[in-house]
Amino acid sequence: MRTLAILLGVSLVCTAQTQPDLEAGRKLFQAHCTVCHGPQGDGGKGTNLAQPRLPRATDDQALASIITFGIPGTEMPRTRMTPQQLGDVIAYVRSLGAVPAEPLHGNAQHGEQIYRGIGNCAQCHALHGHGGTLGPELTDIGARRGPRYLRESLTDPEAAIPDSFTSYQKITLLPDNFLQVRVVTADGGRYTGARVNEDAFSIQIRNAAGHVDSFFKEELLELHKDWGKSPMPSYREALSPAELEDVVAYLASLRGGR
Repeated sequence: MRTLAILLGVSLVCTAQTQPDLEAGRKLFQAHCTVCHGPQGDGGKGTNLAQPRLPRATDDQALASIITFGIPGTEMPRTRMTPQQLGDVIAYVRSLGAVPAEPLHGNAQHGEQIYRGIGNCAQCHALHGHGGTLGPELTDIGARRGPRYLRESLTDPEAAIPDSFTSYQKITLLPDNFLQVRVVTADGGRYTGARVNEDAFSIQIRNAAGHVDSFFKEELLELHKDWGKSPMPSYREALSPAELEDVVAYLASLRGGR
């Protein structure tokens, strides 16, 4: 019955004649959404909302459903709001798509050369299924993240990595739940990689080459969990400001097409 009531509420939002309050929607967005989507809605840990068309929410009813029920398997949680509040937030999110996008000053073609060359990004990241598996897939990163977030990821790659178990969420995906692990086995073997899975008795980690190793915890001499750490290097000093902007422009151009 509760689910039916919620569905009815979502439907009512889409048919209500009450004029949405954009200022109220902005305040609700600031309170509930900016941590993940950024203060301007241009992406952060969450997807970029400052675009005319949202791939997962092509109409208001779809957006209302996502806000209310979340998206399973992602960082988007359920949110409890009254129909009026929901309508206000929807109107505000739609208004973000009318805001001019942050201008890109880099050369995307040169950024691709850096990505595939001196940046060595393909060692850890994949495009269309080709590349490394240690880092997140980047095929549509430009549709999911704004330039501000992409720039920060290049210069401060640990900014979005949880620094303690309290910020870890079981259901979310990379990079939000990335955890670097180091283990030492009884025979002196040392392994470093990203945690793939873990239970009370075992742990599985993936190294930079994509190989997954599984260990029984009772057989390990050492098990270190490096909360807040990332194997990705900072490019703040490795690339010039112009080169960084070129890579940002290239990543922003990646929207799922070939």
